[in-house]
Amino acid sequence: MTKEEKGSETVNDKDPVQSGIDNNAAKVNDGQEENLSSDKKGETDLLQKEVEELKDKYLRLYSEYENFRRRTSKEKSDLIKTANEDVLISLLPVLDDFERALKAINESKEGGAVKEGINLIYNKLYKTLEAKGVKPMQTVGQEFNSELHEAITQAPAPSEDMKGKVITEVEKGYYLNEKVIRFAKVIIGS
Repeated sequence: MTKEEKGSETVNDKDPVQSGIDNNAAKVNDGQEENLSSDKKGETDLLQKEVEELKDKYLRLYSEYENFRRRTSKEKSDLIKTANEDVLISLLPVLDDFERALKAINESKEGGAVKEGINLIYNKLYKTLEAKGVKPMQTVGQEFNSELHEAITQAPAPSEDMKGKVITEVEKGYYLNEKVIRFAKVIIGS
C-alpha cells in the first residue's frame, strides 16, 4: 500500500477504537447534562430559599422600623403635651394661695374692690392653667385611691357610709392631660 492509499483508507474507514471513544463521550455528555440540570435545579432552590430569607429579613426590618417610628412619634407628642409640666406644677401653689385669699375675703365683709380684683386674677390664672390641660381632682366623698390621694391622717367618719372615703381635702390634687401632677392631700374617714 502506498502512502496515499493508507491516508484514504483511514479517512474513509472509521477506526473502531475511535468510534468507541466517541460513543463513550456522548454518554458522558448526556450524564453531565443530567447532572447540570439537577445542579441547576438545586441551585435554583437554594436561590429561592435565599430570596425568601431576604424577603423575611426585609419585612421584619421594615416592621421594626415602623414600630420605632410610631413609638418615637408618640413619645414626641407626649413630650410636647407635658413639656411645660414643671412650670405648671410651680404655679399650683400660687393658685392655692389665691383660693385661700378668696376664702378669707369671702369671710370678711370688707374689701369689695379688692375682693373683685383678686377674684378676677384667680379666674384668669385658673382659665389659663385649664387651657394648658390642668384639671383639679374631685376627692371629697370619693373612695380612697393611693394612686391619686396622699393620706395625711384618719378621722372618725361622720357617717357609716363615709368609712374608707375622703372626708376632707387639705390640698387639691391636679391632673395634666390625665396624668397626675400633684396628689391630693386628704383625710380619710375611719
